[in-house]
Amino acid sequence: MKIYRNFLSKVDFKNLEQLIMDYNLPWFFSKVSTVGKGNYYRQFEHTFILEKGIPNTTEYALDILKPLFNKLNCREINRVKANLLWRDCKITEHSMHVDQEVENGKTAVLCINTCNGYTKFKNGEKIKSERNKCVEFDSKLKHTGSSCTNKDRRVTLNINYI
Repeated sequence: MKIYRNFLSKVDFKNLEQLIMDYNLPWFFSKVSTVGKGNYYRQFEHTFILEKGIPNTTEYALDILKPLFNKLNCREINRVKANLLWRDCKITEHSMHVDQEVENGKTAVLCINTCNGYTKFKNGEKIKSERNKCVEFDSKLKHTGSSCTNKDRRVTLNINYI
């Protein structure tokens, strides 16, 4: 696992942040099963690149994402999805999961805003949500996200690639 602060240049991150945090970006409701708990958590998602690398966005958005792909040294992009969890009255963790079960698969979670939410790994390690912080790890590593209580939303960008 690698953790990078100030992952993208100021200009590249500002462009990405403006794209994702803009109130005109369409967000879609997602009801995600929490394995073994018998209930669901809810989030909003915007998928830029669908499973198997199929673009689901404009050329403009793809151009803004290119510096991120270059910095991660992506050979093949399998999915790119923004996740939005709204503020809750308490921090709620979601279910542990893996993003992709492919050989040499990598996942990067880029935090778009700073809040008291986090990404947690099966070994208990928590990575705080801090603007322009990226955590890169093997896609088969179990992890989960959380809600936040101190901002109106927690927004991350999830990149699955080889």
